[in-house]
Amino acid sequence: MAGNDELTVELERALLKALRETYAHLNGTYFDWSLKPPVFRLTDASQTLGSWVSATRGLELSRRLFVEHGWGITVEVLKHEMAHQYVDEVLSIVDQSAHGPAFRDVCRRRGIDARAVGLPGATGSAELPILDKITKLLALAESAEVHEAEAAMAAARRLMLKHNIESVTETTNYVFRHVGQPTGRTPEHVRVLAMILDQHFFVEAVFVPVWRPLEGKRGSVLEVCGALENVELAEYVYAFLCRTGERLWKSYRVENNVRSNRERRTFLAGVMFGFMSKLDRETKRQASKGLVWAGDPKLRDFWRGRHPHVRTMRTTGNRRTAARDHGRAAGEQIVLHRGISRGSSGGRPKQLK
Repeated sequence: MAGNDELTVELERALLKALRETYAHLNGTYFDWSLKPPVFRLTDASQTLGSWVSATRGLELSRRLFVEHGWGITVEVLKHEMAHQYVDEVLSIVDQSAHGPAFRDVCRRRGIDARAVGLPGATGSAELPILDKITKLLALAESAEVHEAEAAMAAARRLMLKHNIESVTETTNYVFRHVGQPTGRTPEHVRVLAMILDQHFFVEAVFVPVWRPLEGKRGSVLEVCGALENVELAEYVYAFLCRTGERLWKSYRVENNVRSNRERRTFLAGVMFGFMSKLDRETKRQASKGLVWAGDPKLRDFWRGRHPHVRTMRTTGNRRTAARDHGRAAGEQIVLHRGISRGSSGGRPKQLK
C-alpha cells in the first residue's frame, strides 16, 4: 500500500491508464479527435506542473500535481498541454512563442486557461470586499437571540443577492473549485447540498468524475463554478452544512438513544432538505420585495464550456422515516453564521509550458 502522499508502481500504472482515457475524452470533446495520443511521462519536477515536448511527442506531468492538487487541476493542466500539442501538430505554427496569439486563441475558443503561471482556473487573488461585509453580518447570526440571528442571516443573503443582481452585467472572471472529498458513491445528503448551492448561492454545481491516484480508484466530486466571491461563499456553506449536519446527528442519537449509524445518511438528507425549504421561503420573501435572481447567462456559458455534454439529474428523496423527519425539522432551524476563512496556497507559483 502507498503512504498518504506517495505513488507506488502499481498506482502509477493505473494513473497512466486513467490519463490516457481522460486524454481520449478531452480529445473528442474539445479537439474533434484531431490529436494523436502522445507519450505520457511522469516527472519529479517541483516547479513545472506540465509540459508538451514536441521533439519526443511527450506530454509530461509532475507527480506532485496528482498528490498535491487533485484531479480537477490535473485535467486543467492536461487541457493546457493538449492546446500546445494542437498548435504544434495540427496548426503547425512554429513562428510564435509558446503562449503566443495562436495558443491563446485555441484556449479562448475552448474555455481553457491559457496562463503560463499558477494553478489553472481554480483560484483567484482579487480583493473581495463583499465577503468582508457578509462575514460581519454572519457574525451577528451567532447571536443566542433567535430572531436576531435569523435576521442577520437573511440580511447576509439579501446583500449577496443584491450584489449579484447588480454585477451580472459586468465582465467577470469565473473560476471553478472542487469542494469536499472525492468519493466512490455520492450520498443523498451531498446531492441535496449541491442543489442548495446551485439554487441559492449563485454558482453552477455539478458532480464530475475523478481519478483518486493514491487509491487507484475512480470517484466523483462536486465542482462549483462562478465568480470568485460566490465560489468562496459556496465552499464555506458546503463545509458549514456538513459539519452542522454531523453535529445534529450526534445530538439526535444521544437524545433518542440511537445506538447505530444505520439511519445517519437518512437523517442528514432530511437536514439538507429542511434547510433548503427554509432558503426557498426566504427566496420567495425576497422576490415579493422585488429582488429576483434571473441567473447569469455568462456563467452558464462558462459552465457549458467546461461541461458540454453534461446531463442533469433530479433528487426526489427516499422513503420517509422518523430519522428523516427529525433531520428535516432540525434543518429548518439552522442559521448560517460566520466562519469564512480566506487563505492562499502560498509558495512560489507553479509553471506550465
